[in-house]
Amino acid sequence: MKLDIFFSFSKMNLGRGMPGDAFLYDNLFRQIRAADNLGFRRAWVGEAHFSLKTEQGKQPPLLPHFNGELCINTDILQIAGVAMHQTYRIEVGSAIRNILANGGPVAHAEAVRTFLTIYGTKLRDSGRKLNIGFGMGRFNYANEVYGIKPRSDVESLLWPVVRGLILREATEIFLRLLRGETVGSRDIAPKVIRKEQCKDAVIWDVVLRELGLPPQSESVTIPPVWEFDPVQIIPADTDLQNLRLILGSHDPGLQEYANRFLPVQVFNLSVTPGATIDATHERMKTAYHPDGGRWERSYMPRTIMIFTRADAGMTEAEQDIAAGAEAREAMIAYWRAMEGTVDQAKVESGMENAVYGSPAKVIRMLKERFHPEDCLMTWFDFNTNDAELVINRMRTFMETVAPHIQS
Repeated sequence: MKLDIFFSFSKMNLGRGMPGDAFLYDNLFRQIRAADNLGFRRAWVGEAHFSLKTEQGKQPPLLPHFNGELCINTDILQIAGVAMHQTYRIEVGSAIRNILANGGPVAHAEAVRTFLTIYGTKLRDSGRKLNIGFGMGRFNYANEVYGIKPRSDVESLLWPVVRGLILREATEIFLRLLRGETVGSRDIAPKVIRKEQCKDAVIWDVVLRELGLPPQSESVTIPPVWEFDPVQIIPADTDLQNLRLILGSHDPGLQEYANRFLPVQVFNLSVTPGATIDATHERMKTAYHPDGGRWERSYMPRTIMIFTRADAGMTEAEQDIAAGAEAREAMIAYWRAMEGTVDQAKVESGMENAVYGSPAKVIRMLKERFHPEDCLMTWFDFNTNDAELVINRMRTFMETVAPHIQS
């Protein structure tokens, strides 16, 4: 198995006061340096935009019981630049970069090409790539700041479908400009919604009346979000061989559509059903862009929370109990923060999506749950601001578990 590491990089008051942002950034770089020394392949960092505090004061409040910020990374390119100078082998990636925010897909394509130009030689010399996981972000309010919200009654009625098509629009703009094309909004596929995509016949009739279309109409077209004359972004002399793209969407159609333009891999979480995982691999064998070569299982990272205890003074059974208690405590804290109440069913579900116990038990669980060619996006900074604790968790895993699951 290939071993990556995920940093949620959240700011939390865990009963000892709220840590400062600069302190958390120092912690992150300490952990990335440690991950490099321990042999992790890629360090993925979460992303968010704008404080939760304002949203928590609205009605209905967003995550009213979470005391802090869900991730404080707003620009993976700056983090990657610093990390490049502090490490030797590990790659850095975004999980995920919101290409709708901060200027939209044109700005993001330009920023990525600029990074690749500045750091191209260092990337090549160290045999590393920049990993850009991209999508539309986790919270609507961050996108609304940039105008990503219903612009008409029709868009309000069809918003779940429109929202997905906006991501497709952004993806096409981002990828085509990224690969050096001259592109304007008229060159981008129109956002067409078919009748069967609207699950409610009454709503469909209202949409047709709003648009003045005949009742027998089978489709409607939504205007583009980004309207611009043809442009080609700079820098122009950029080596895309130093870039790896990963789509943060479970939409099979979008996964295939993105691969019309460039090789784009796929994110999937540990909670994704096994049947969906297998179906994605089968589909991507033919859908993956030919410039990317043959599709491999490691092209779809699998997020997994890991709680390993290898305390010298404990028996294996005691290690299993201690790690299980640590995992359960983390799950309870997570759901209490996310919803304000501890839903036992969700705690148990979270336990099923984690591996925990002695090294022997964790090895057994990983071999049972994952294919030997999978890429695991391991997660250790769960429910803590303590960098040394996170590094100890990483070290325990890499010293006692990793040798038995890597060939």
